[in-house]
Order: sequence, then structure tokens, then C-alpha cells
Amino acid sequence: MERWHLPSIEADGKREPRVLFSGPDCRAVVFDLNAGDELGDHRLHEHAVVQVVSGRLGITLSGEELECEAGMLMTFVAGETRSVRALEPSRLLLLLTPWPGDGHFPEGEDTDPGRMPANATAPPLGE
Repeated sequence: MERWHLPSIEADGKREPRVLFSGPDCRAVVFDLNAGDELGDHRLHEHAVVQVVSGRLGITLSGEELECEAGMLMTFVAGETRSVRALEPSRLLLLLTPWPGDGHFPEGEDTDPGRMPANATAPPLGE
């Protein structure tokens, strides 16, 4: 078992995603956003589950903006276009499944689902 206490993962002040774990079934990523930071219109090749760990976000989907505060859990289907804006400093957990989704990586690129990027900086508790 691996485990993380999401509120206590040290924020590094950057908007870079930090991968907690990655495998063929799921990839877990933590984002810290400063007030006003935006993830403009985007879509993913995977089913996405988003948990607002702290703060408050504005999420625009199909032209409608919804406010989502700490404790909210949302799901998005693969290919659904959305944008995210931090209304205050916020942390969110993103689960992508399956990982990677069809078409996520360009043809010929390494698609190993366990591949961890250099910014995978939040080790499990006890390490």
C-alpha cells in the first residue's frame, strides 16, 4: 500500500503538476494553483476525476461556469472540453483512467504507463 496526505504535500509555488503514482489503470496528479491561475480550454484522452482538496475553482464546461470548493468531486468523460480557473489558492487531485488513454502520446513516443516525469516529487508517506 502507498498513501499520501494531500493537504500536507509541500507546495512548491509552481503550477507544475506532480505525479503521485502511475500505472496502466490510473495516474494520480496533484496541482497547486495560485489565485487567478488558469488551465485554459483543454481536453484529455482519459476519463478524469477531479477532487478539490483546498481552495475554490471556477470550472467552465459547455459555456457554463460552476464554482467548486474544497471537498467537491467531479468527473469528466474523455474528450470533454473544459477550463479551470483558481478563484483563490487551490490544490486539486486529478485521476486519469485508463492511463495513458488512446491517442495521449504521439505515435512512436514511449507509452509506458509507469513512466514517471521528473516532477514526480510527492513520495508516499513513510518514505
